[in-house]
Order: sequence, then structure tokens, then C-alpha cells
Amino acid sequence: MPEESLFDALRREPDVEAPNLYSVDAADRLVLDTFDQHPGIDRAAPIAVIGDRYGALTLGAIALGSKNVRVHQDAVTGARALELNAARVAMTGAYTQHELGAELLDGVAAVLMQLPRSLAELTEIAEHIAAHAPAEVVLLAGGRDKHMTPAMNDVLRRSFETVTAGRGRQKARVLTATGAVASGMTYPVSKRIADLDMTVVAHGAVFAGAGLDLGTRLLLEYLPKMLPHARTAVDLGCGTGILATELARSRPGLQVIATDRSAAATASAAATAAANGTEISVIVDDAMSTFESESVDLVVCNPPFHEGAAVHTGGASKLFAAAGRVLRPGGQLWTVFNTHLNYRRELAEAVGPTDSMGRNSKFTVARSVRPSERR
Repeated sequence: MPEESLFDALRREPDVEAPNLYSVDAADRLVLDTFDQHPGIDRAAPIAVIGDRYGALTLGAIALGSKNVRVHQDAVTGARALELNAARVAMTGAYTQHELGAELLDGVAAVLMQLPRSLAELTEIAEHIAAHAPAEVVLLAGGRDKHMTPAMNDVLRRSFETVTAGRGRQKARVLTATGAVASGMTYPVSKRIADLDMTVVAHGAVFAGAGLDLGTRLLLEYLPKMLPHARTAVDLGCGTGILATELARSRPGLQVIATDRSAAATASAAATAAANGTEISVIVDDAMSTFESESVDLVVCNPPFHEGAAVHTGGASKLFAAAGRVLRPGGQLWTVFNTHLNYRRELAEAVGPTDSMGRNSKFTVARSVRPSERR
């Protein structure tokens, strides 16, 4: 196992930092120990790392002697965290970033990964490994016991001949899969939402898949009321791009941008817009960090209420602050959120005067207006 000092140096930046959120967990450590002790992996061959949250798997594998490490991280925040952590431990340039596909997986001896909580995401990853990696590849997929289910084994068995669960340690476990068998690709999938007259396209990693979550459904009802004279609009945390697509097709003169930290989300949003004959721009970004201040008229957002597996509202707070910076004076942020979270004060502080525009039994829709003068 790599020296503990390596892990001590790692941070979550630019992701949310909090006492109950960690940059390294027991699953990272167990995957690396299993890799280090596995007798059947060619140590001179390339390896792939998938879903590394903050760099522990990538940098740990390099510390164990791996010379050709290829990485795929769906979240741009994860890629940035890895970059920053590599600099902290003098490993800048010791790995390469790739999209999920042949460039990442061709010729690799092993794949190290954190198990995603979504079975859809796991399915897409497993199918790519089976399609593009050698048949003799060894997959080591780690997770926390409380987030692992027998269904994960079933998903992996559709793409690998053998799947075994290792012994648990510190409430973590590693699934080892061998004998890759390609059987075609399930994702992206598409679904027709009849009452919206919209086709939704989704990759496996996207929240709610190709369906329509209840919060977004409620927010859609208010689109006609959202700043009618807006010239530019952003679907912030766009997911499959349902809000962006509806804005674009209902307001032909509006410039619509869909942005998310997830590459799978922005790819899904672009495909959803295309499937419905609309044109939008898509940007993979961390809370509009590359957007100029005071450059947007309207922002719509269905914010997350978790960070990975932990229930935490820090991600939503980051999006609210970003909207406050990016909106022009008089611009509006429209959000939908679980009513019990009571974001109104936080929205008022981050953006400006905030009013409840409507609610149902579970969700509230709020409008925040950026003042003409900064406070």
C-alpha cells in the first residue's frame, strides 16, 4: 500500500470541503492493496482508473510503480481535484486523461475503479471495458458495504465470466471481475415523455436516467413566466437537458446553454436537444467557473442535495453563489428544491430578493432577482 503520507496530502478541492466529506476512503485503500497483491496482473502493462473521485486510486497506483496510468473521470471537479493533488505530491504528468472508450481501455491489464451507486452507470462502464479491453483484463471495483448490493454483481456478470467478492475491511469490499465478454452497448438510452412531447436521451451516469424527476417537472410549469425578455439562459446542473431543451424550443430567439460538471450529463443534454430538433450549447464546467461575471440573463436550476453518497447541501450553495456572480443586474435565478431545505434565505444572500412562486406537496419553486447594485 502507498505511504499514508500520500493520502494525508490529498484534498477535495475544488469540490466541497466539510468534516464529514473525505478525499480518501477505505474502498480506495482496499482496491490499491488488492491490486498490489494480485498475482495475475502484468505490472508492465498499462492500467486504467475509472471514477477516481479525488485522485487516491490514480496517485496510489503510480506510487505502487505503475508507469502507464490512464484515467477516466466523469466529473470535471474530480479531474481538477486529481490535477491539484498530483501537484501536491509531485506527480504532475504521471497519468493521462481519456474519455470512456477504446483510447482508455485498449491493451490495459487492469481496471481500478470506485463502484458507482447507479447500476445504470456501472452497466455502461462494464460494457465499455468488455468491448475495448483485452479479454484477460482484471477489474477491481471497490465500494463501501452500505452502498453495495447483489445487483452490482449481477450487472458485472453480464460483461464478465467470473465475479467474486473479496473479504471486507473497514466496511469496504472489492469485487474482482475477469473474463471480459463483449455483448453490445446499452447506453445511451432514449425515452419519449408523452405529456412533454419530448424525447430524452441519457447516458448511464446521469441522475434520473431518461425519465423526468418530479422537481424538474414542477419547474417546467413556470418556464413561461421566466424573464420573457431574456437573451441568454443557462440550465445549471443540466442533467439530461430537459429544461434547456424546453427553453430552446419554446423561445426560438433565446441563446440557451446547458452546463454540468458531468461529461455524461452534457453529452446527454446535447443528444436530448438534437433528438427534439433544437439547438443549444453545452459546456462541462464546475459551477459556471469559466463564465464571465454578469453575462447571463436567466439561470434555471434543480440543485443537488448530496455530495456523492453523503447528504450535503454544499453543492447547491456553490451553484447559488455562481448564479449570483454570473447573472446580469435584473437577471433571475429560478430554482426548485425540497421544501424542507428552506433555501430562501441562502438564495437571497447569494443572488438577491427571493420569492416563493409556487409549490406542491414536496417541492418549492423560487425566483431570485439579482439587484441592480451589488450589496
